[in-house]
Amino acid sequence: MQPIRTIESRTVVLPFTNIDTDQIIPARFLTTTTKEGLGKLAFSDWRYEASGAPKSDFILNRPESSGCAILVGGRNFGCGSSREHAPWALLDYGFRAVISTEIADIFRSNSLKNGLLPIVVDEATHQWLLDNPGAQLRIDLETSTLTLPTGTSVQFPIEGFARYCLLNGTDEMGFLLSRSDAITKFEQGRA
Repeated sequence: MQPIRTIESRTVVLPFTNIDTDQIIPARFLTTTTKEGLGKLAFSDWRYEASGAPKSDFILNRPESSGCAILVGGRNFGCGSSREHAPWALLDYGFRAVISTEIADIFRSNSLKNGLLPIVVDEATHQWLLDNPGAQLRIDLETSTLTLPTGTSVQFPIEGFARYCLLNGTDEMGFLLSRSDAITKFEQGRA
């Protein structure tokens, strides 16, 4: 995982409520165990015609979305079934953070474990983001703040251990492995 300290990017806005994991990455693409290449499949049913041609009116197919690392979704983002493929697809597309007023617990957990920062904001901030697609934002994970182009900064909640892992670019297993000497010493002392 890449460490996250700050993210500075324009936003892509998908204002729909209840964007579920099957919309993020349809179940027919869950046969792979690799993360690479899933970005082109993110929101596949919304992005492509049945023929496979890109839909020109879908936001991810428009030039202004190129290079954006922050996705703003409607309320209840990531609901539905648990699948790590959903954050994998978003990360492979190039997103580093997802912002909403409500993010489903399982999606949030899978995101944090895979290096995607899920950010929950208040209704007023969310509405501003929905009304201003393409806004340039600054996310500071060290201070847990999101700064709007207006200069307004908002705090967002994040669990301490998850924050530590994201800041250091490690997952839970990596964290445990980094403590293997201390674990070995402890176990030898118990024997």
